[in-house]
Amino acid sequence: MQQLVYISSIRRQATVDPAAILAQSRRNNARARITGLLFFDGKRFLQALEGDPATVDATFARIQADDRHHALVILSNRQIEQREFGEWAMAYPQANDGEAAMARIEQLTAQADPMVQATFAGFAKVRRAA
Repeated sequence: MQQLVYISSIRRQATVDPAAILAQSRRNNARARITGLLFFDGKRFLQALEGDPATVDATFARIQADDRHHALVILSNRQIEQREFGEWAMAYPQANDGEAAMARIEQLTAQADPMVQATFAGFAKVRRAA
């Protein structure tokens, strides 16, 4: 099983409806058996994708081709023994939920590698402080 974690910025001219993106991600990812975590703070996406390597690569290629994203950076791309984010299609903590978002991220990343946990926690803390 493969796990890929990336960060990207939203293009200035792009209009993003987080609820629509989440719904689309959940549909697509459930069909492809991709699980993970999506965090969107209004300017940046931080996402973990996990599943069959070919499917993760195809999903990421689709994201790279999406003109709402730019400056995509892969933070981690590794083989894992089992899903670290459970069996849901895509979890999504709200960036503006303050302490509740931090608690939710801790809960959602509890089974993840410590470096992945730190990536999501650090991103959320920086966005909360901004």
